[in-house]
Amino acid sequence: MRVLEVASEAVPFAKTGGLADVVGALPGALSRLGCDVTLVLPAYRRVFEQGLPIEPTGIEFEVPIGGRRPLARVLRCPVPGSSATALLVANDEFFDRPSLYGGANDYPDNAERFIFFSRAATELACRQSAPFDIIHCHDWQTGLVPAYQKILYRDWPAVANARTVMTIHNLAYQGLFWHWDMLLTGLDWKYFNWQQMEFHEQLNLLKTGIVFADAVSTVSPTYAREIQTPEGGCGLEGLLAARAGVLTGIVNGIDTVAWNPATDPHIPRPFTAADVEEGKYAARVALAARLGHPAPDDRPLVAFVGRLVEQKGVNLVLELLSRLAGTGRAHFMVLGTGDPAAEESLQRAAASFPGTVDVVTHFDEGLAHLVQAAADIVLVPSRFEPCGLTQLYAQRYGAVPVVRATGGLLDTVIDATPEAINDGSATGFVFGPAEAGALVQAVERALDLHANRDRWQQLVRQVMARDWSWDSSGRAYLRVFEETLARAPATIG
Repeated sequence: MRVLEVASEAVPFAKTGGLADVVGALPGALSRLGCDVTLVLPAYRRVFEQGLPIEPTGIEFEVPIGGRRPLARVLRCPVPGSSATALLVANDEFFDRPSLYGGANDYPDNAERFIFFSRAATELACRQSAPFDIIHCHDWQTGLVPAYQKILYRDWPAVANARTVMTIHNLAYQGLFWHWDMLLTGLDWKYFNWQQMEFHEQLNLLKTGIVFADAVSTVSPTYAREIQTPEGGCGLEGLLAARAGVLTGIVNGIDTVAWNPATDPHIPRPFTAADVEEGKYAARVALAARLGHPAPDDRPLVAFVGRLVEQKGVNLVLELLSRLAGTGRAHFMVLGTGDPAAEESLQRAAASFPGTVDVVTHFDEGLAHLVQAAADIVLVPSRFEPCGLTQLYAQRYGAVPVVRATGGLLDTVIDATPEAINDGSATGFVFGPAEAGALVQAVERALDLHANRDRWQQLVRQVMARDWSWDSSGRAYLRVFEETLARAPATIG
């Protein structure tokens, strides 16, 4: 099966979040299952800073964008760790910039940038010598690709018989733009209607992908159900419910090479489930040194690693610190960046509880690995979470996650009731309401169990035994691709 993966970011080329981790790992998983995979990405400035063996292909072509025809140059690079190839769409006007999307303030021409990229990616697919079976698109930045394949490029042999799959990584980000940006797409205005590309008088690129794709997936079964409801659908619940027959939830895998405590170069002592206590103690010593403490204390370490934004439940973490930091029951560590007000509040908490609360408000990949290795408990109190990777990394490193019952968190963490611990199924602690009191109760349950060393170690071993490799997720995607190929293509109306 020939698969074209189209995305706006992927490890190790360029990354802003979990999307890049997923897209970076999936080509390798599909390749191991026998697929011939090509990945198409923008050639951002950051891509050229990674030291990768990028070479020109000699392919270049003009891309109609409104009344302009900017040039797309195509570069090639092997995808590390797999047999897949990455094709990089270069245009300095659009992609030679300090950041991928504009940082705190989006670039004002992001519509034009990703319309250009989506059309260039589709054009590039058409220029390949062998046809593709599946064109797999990720998030709003690629939402026009299914429309282009169905409308403008439907007669091109390399894509005419392909099926498109649109994966939603986070429905909250839909690519909403001024309605006049429709002119840049090259598509007929007739498609700018409430059933296809229009959303409250704006152009909606993610909606476009959902409408025109032959199949839709998202990153966990629970999230697939949640986005069909008014509470989780972000205004697209009706459309998603209408497409329920071709909507699938697949839990993300993780890179088990990069996130492997037995070989991790970021931690001082590699460990497995057999010597997890020794490994965690060595990590605690190294972390204490990084933070300027003379030595780690004996209290369990409760950590939060992630973006400091409302979605991730940072306000719940702040309330947790105000209630538990003064009890002496645990040491707390927060690592992340985000809302400046949240960063300031966390720094005040650290100043109020010296030696008990540590806060680092810059992101450091190596430090993130060290914190996961050192932690006993990892907090993931998200208000909503399509899949989540933090809880999967935590389990890999024997850090017990405390998560809210939402999205992929509910699919990947089984609450540590006495029965679940006894039957070997427990993998963490789950709480329901997005309220500080519920989080505090869950953390207190975890601390109570931590006091029972034998039962805690039993839970840690259960947590570390879970397989979150991409092999399982890759097989699930392959099944979706096979089922999509077996169906008639979606009609465009």
